[in-house]
Amino acid sequence: MTDVRESTGRSAWTALTFLAAAQFLVVLSTSIVNIALPQVRDGLHLSASGLSWVVNAYVLIFGALLLPGGRIADLAGRRRLFLGGLALFTVAVAVAGLAGSGALLIVARAVQGIGAALLAPAALGLVLATFPPGRERGRALGVWGAVSGAGGAAGVLLGGVLTQAFGWRGIFLATVPLGVAVLVGAALTVRPDRPEPGHRLDLPGTVSLTAGLLLLTYGVGGVPAAGPTVALIGGVVLLAVFVAWQARAADPLIPLRVARIRAVAGANLTMLLLGAVWIGLFYVLPLYQQQVLHYSPLKAGLTQLPMAIMIMVSSWVTPWLGARFGARVTLTGGFGALAGGLLWISRTPADADLLLDLIAPTLLVGLGLGIAFVQLTGLSASGVAPADSGLAGGLINATRQIGGAVGLAVLTVLGGYGRPFVAMAALGAVALVVSVAVIRQRIPER
Repeated sequence: MTDVRESTGRSAWTALTFLAAAQFLVVLSTSIVNIALPQVRDGLHLSASGLSWVVNAYVLIFGALLLPGGRIADLAGRRRLFLGGLALFTVAVAVAGLAGSGALLIVARAVQGIGAALLAPAALGLVLATFPPGRERGRALGVWGAVSGAGGAAGVLLGGVLTQAFGWRGIFLATVPLGVAVLVGAALTVRPDRPEPGHRLDLPGTVSLTAGLLLLTYGVGGVPAAGPTVALIGGVVLLAVFVAWQARAADPLIPLRVARIRAVAGANLTMLLLGAVWIGLFYVLPLYQQQVLHYSPLKAGLTQLPMAIMIMVSSWVTPWLGARFGARVTLTGGFGALAGGLLWISRTPADADLLLDLIAPTLLVGLGLGIAFVQLTGLSASGVAPADSGLAGGLINATRQIGGAVGLAVLTVLGGYGRPFVAMAALGAVALVVSVAVIRQRIPER
């Protein structure tokens, strides 16, 4: 893949604006539906199982196809795939907003996941190829992390506002003009790149990985019965086949030269844990607020605003913290704040005080999420050749979504609200230990 960077002048930062905006829409779509689920259930007469697939159809397909999406971006051209994926994503959002049945809504959400899986790794690959390692890339990833990190909290906030004002369809239809605007802006500002010749997509690896992840997630979240048990075993077998195939494939989906980079492996392992916390938090928290505290959708959304601001601020300052104290120390502090905040929320009192029981702990959570996301994203590209930057972007996005899908399946089985928050705090603590064990002090520059 030809490196598209010439400089980090005004044109590069303008392109970053639209690339980050597309990433914002992708992350936003993970959480924006959560606060509208009661209205979706009543409006389309969905069962509890069907309702969960309104969320899982997007998260699962997105996570399962991110790695192939990253590799296709390197092979077919990142800009081309980014624009095509964004167009598909926007059309699917429009169909979801107009859906007259639960089945059509779930299918539209799955197609939306396909579009997101194509555009997200291509977008990050374009950012990594445009900004060279060092201070400029750190600043760009600070912007990227602030926008991406705020997307989860903003999804709950905007979901509450739109649901209260326009009903559940508003959360989808209001996104369509934003998608169109970002598509036009990106087409005008993102520079073309050329694919690297002589390679092809690892189709057996793509099929075994995608099917294995889908089966594994279904099996983890299923009740003890033959179907989910068979799915769980089948998922594990297919993932083992995928690993074995990668060692012998001529053009593997995850080349060993990338998988063997210590920083890349450590960042993706830790992001797997962070993803379970990230997606689980924005699913469980608004449900607790509406079903236990009896908040309106608007009030539940507004209470996420301080956390969204904290995520943006901490994402912005993280490159400086990483350069000053090193990746290991910065991540340790971030995951410590994340675990502490989640443990604080796990009290989940029925008469929760807004400031003491919600705002204060979510500020800690926002601090930890912003720091961890930016640091892990930077580490995921450390030592990766420019030709593999799309793959690196797909890999780190995939581990977050896969961790989120599997984590959400487990959290919903736990039941209640206190136990899921305790489980997420435990995952944050495990991520802290992993970061200390495998992450080097500083992000090496290539």
